[in-house]
Amino acid sequence: MTKTTTHPLSVVALYFLFSSSLFHSTLAKSATYNVVAFGAKPDGTTDSSNALVSAWKKACGSAKPASILVPRGKFLVGRAVTFSGKCGNKAISITIRGTLVAPSEYNFIGNSLHWFMFDRVSGVSIHGGVLDARGTSLWHCKNSPTNVHCPSGAATLGFINSDNILITGLTSLHSQMFHVTINGCHNVKLHGLKAIAARNSPNTDGIHVQFSNDVTIIKPSIHTGDDCISIGPGTRNLWIEDATCGPGHGISIGSLGWDMNEPGVKNVTVRKTTFIKTQNGFRIKSWGRPSRGFVKDVHFEGATMIDVQNPILIDQSYCPHNICPSHASGVKISDVSYRGIHGTSATSVAVNFDCSSKEPCERITLEDVKLSYKNKASQALCNHADGTALGIVQPHSCL
Repeated sequence: MTKTTTHPLSVVALYFLFSSSLFHSTLAKSATYNVVAFGAKPDGTTDSSNALVSAWKKACGSAKPASILVPRGKFLVGRAVTFSGKCGNKAISITIRGTLVAPSEYNFIGNSLHWFMFDRVSGVSIHGGVLDARGTSLWHCKNSPTNVHCPSGAATLGFINSDNILITGLTSLHSQMFHVTINGCHNVKLHGLKAIAARNSPNTDGIHVQFSNDVTIIKPSIHTGDDCISIGPGTRNLWIEDATCGPGHGISIGSLGWDMNEPGVKNVTVRKTTFIKTQNGFRIKSWGRPSRGFVKDVHFEGATMIDVQNPILIDQSYCPHNICPSHASGVKISDVSYRGIHGTSATSVAVNFDCSSKEPCERITLEDVKLSYKNKASQALCNHADGTALGIVQPHSCL
């Protein structure tokens, strides 16, 4: 078994303390661009999109560190906004003290995939504030059995092909789809993110990470209708700690294996997580398709499950809409550990390893696992899975 990566919380806390100090020091030395000076109005009805773009152009074009301020109040942002690099400096801080709010009509976003997108930026930090995408009308459209003309919607905040990103104290409300996406990025830190959407809101994942490395997520609080945190292909060196999830679908790796040459997921650690009445706790899922993808060196440590439907789940026959490939999954899952997982399951099967017949799961470890069902013993199911049980494991291990 590969040794768990060490990443003590004290080191993480020191990092954010240093980042905060550096942020305030930078503010003192940099020019500040208040969006109100560019025409934004905190009345909730005047479109401030152009003012945001103008403030960004000034900050991005500065040769020295720069900051953007969104003061208190409600600012309407009536279209998709992209903040593009490359910039003249690598230290742009954005302080949001108010709320950026979307129009109530769900089609305001057009064909854009994000409401706010940062593309090819370096050294950007976002501190505080509320992003309210007002996605309720789109959720109703998607959930209606009679309406088949709903757009897919947009993620609220996205970073693509960017590095050295810091997000602290941000709240995302009622996203149309994903709340925050990290795609093709390096060295991203998120601390204290709150993501809130209704239990029945479709595809409203809290945080989605893919094709990225060295991402750290500390103390997120996510209450949404889909995965609290979803981990896509090409994710390396991901650290998640002190997360609270529920409602939602839990923390999921996947779905993986849709493409033959899809890059794998490696070196993921999730510590000190609380799941409250979620669909899943820790889930790894892959399609039944040929693939060279993999999941390796993943460690789930110290979790509390409260009435979770599937506390521990590997599903290599993932089929959400009953129109699925018929092949065995080619995604290889190995070196996955579950340690210190306690609580209650909402179903009788608390541990389910349904692995691929072509690429069976290898070196799965269960240690100090105590999961009950209605104050009774729960069950464990294994299919094409091999591994080890250490210490007290309840339900009785099927490995």
